[in-house]
Amino acid sequence: MQWLNYHHLLYFWTVVREGGVSAAARVLHVAQPTISAQLKTLEDQLGEPLLVRAGRGVAMTEVGRTVYAYADEIFSLGREMMDTVKNGLPGRLARLRVGIADVVPKLVARQLLMPALQPPVSMQLQCREDRHDRLLADLAVHDLDLVITDHPLGPGERVRAFNHGLGDSGVSFLGTPELAERWGRDFPRSLAGGAPFLMPMETSGLRRSLDAWFETEGIRPHIVAEFEDSALLKVFGEAGAGLFCLPTIVEAAAVATRGVMVVGRTEAVRERYWAISPERRLKHPAVLAISQAAREGLGARA
Repeated sequence: MQWLNYHHLLYFWTVVREGGVSAAARVLHVAQPTISAQLKTLEDQLGEPLLVRAGRGVAMTEVGRTVYAYADEIFSLGREMMDTVKNGLPGRLARLRVGIADVVPKLVARQLLMPALQPPVSMQLQCREDRHDRLLADLAVHDLDLVITDHPLGPGERVRAFNHGLGDSGVSFLGTPELAERWGRDFPRSLAGGAPFLMPMETSGLRRSLDAWFETEGIRPHIVAEFEDSALLKVFGEAGAGLFCLPTIVEAAAVATRGVMVVGRTEAVRERYWAISPERRLKHPAVLAISQAAREGLGARA
């Protein structure tokens, strides 16, 4: 059996974290040639290149990203072991690394993920927010355990993973009290009079559904602004820049905490949510808890 030299792995991990060999040499208090030699030894042992030059720094190869993810977990475990033994801290919780697509409202993400924090599961969550495609890339190299998104994995995406429908919800149109007073009467026909809208980008599933609904209702929305990030869209909505949509399942929380009012609702527009996981049949206890709670709370029709 071939054993891994953890000194070599530490040098590689530090080079990536610090952004280059020279920076890593300063942190580790060793000469640059020493680090370069150790990296070469590690690559020879693994039989794959881990780093390539990128400008004045370095970038990880696909194999390098995989090795770095394992190294990060290994050294994190080491630090936690020392804290537990030396300082009497409680042992580590099992982790669930979740990627959340930036189009998923924060209130929805919270509702979906809360079951993972509660007994008997009680996982330690690590949440990362990014674009759908970038999160899938991280899932492909095992840097994430799960991706929460608003549209499923498509047939053209080269990721060995599986879609698990979490459910769907109708949408509510919200706005400041002034906007709600003006545009809330005779909904949705009132919206045809030039109501200002804050919209998600055209790449989002919600935007495509809204566009189809507007066309069916004969409404030509006055789009004030478009946003990739759902949280930024809500901030502008709370400031009175325009009307915006949220899934009806989180309407009450938004009204209670964000100073907005309901303009109207429709079940014709459905906001769907998916969990994308490497597991064809869900086995991870936290992912199972998330899926089961979502199906009960949303009524999975995805």
